[in-house]
Amino acid sequence: MSHAIELDAVTLARGGRVVLSQVDATIRMGEFVGVFGPNGAGKTTLLHAILGLLQPLAGAVRILGQDVARGQSHCGYLPQQRESLADLRIRAWDFVASAVDGERWGLPWLGRAGAVEVDRVIALVEADALASRRLSELSGGELQRLRLAQALIGKPKLLLLDEPLASLDPRFQHSIVALVKRIQSTEGVTVLFTAHDPNPLLGAMDRVLYLGRQRAALGSVDEVMTSDVLSRLYDVPIDVLRVNGRIVIVASDGTVEPRPECRHA
Repeated sequence: MSHAIELDAVTLARGGRVVLSQVDATIRMGEFVGVFGPNGAGKTTLLHAILGLLQPLAGAVRILGQDVARGQSHCGYLPQQRESLADLRIRAWDFVASAVDGERWGLPWLGRAGAVEVDRVIALVEADALASRRLSELSGGELQRLRLAQALIGKPKLLLLDEPLASLDPRFQHSIVALVKRIQSTEGVTVLFTAHDPNPLLGAMDRVLYLGRQRAALGSVDEVMTSDVLSRLYDVPIDVLRVNGRIVIVASDGTVEPRPECRHA
């Protein structure tokens, strides 16, 4: 199977508003794809469609050659962090175990196989030293490793990560990206990684999926992150600048991306 995800003329809406229209894209097995675009461009909406949580208005979404069904067993999902974990006093091991069998809260009774799986994913995200500590003692980057461990339970073939770098400082951002890249390589998993700022992912991505104005562009960083492509995507003049190895996007109205405050969106 060469294709992990196929989008065939897909139109998606959220709250009665079309956010993606007639999008075609094919993600290959084992790829690391960064998904970018401004707030409201459809990054989370797209992940929800791949998970089967949102039905397209038109077109088809296929996973591993099959039409999407709700509750994709092939997908591991790390949603945007909305709840605070820092005040929870449960152990890190128990927090990861709470996601076994799809449960995110509570402390389920695990058989030996379940406990072995929890140990496996904790080791996979290099968090063995955190297992016995309480969540309230951990940093944001350490908590994100545990949430990633939850997404890896059951050995998914696709890993969908929604803004996992939000609110992390640059040191933790780069460590999370490097960790996901190692997991992609060792586990052979396909990664879709949404972010506002492409710069922390530049050395890790195989390709870029950029969303804007209901449309999408898919290709290598050099193919997509250009003034011509982004100007066509937004229907306004866009300048893409490369400064000291970083990408800076400047729109005709003076808006600059990535903006530091948008990392917390």
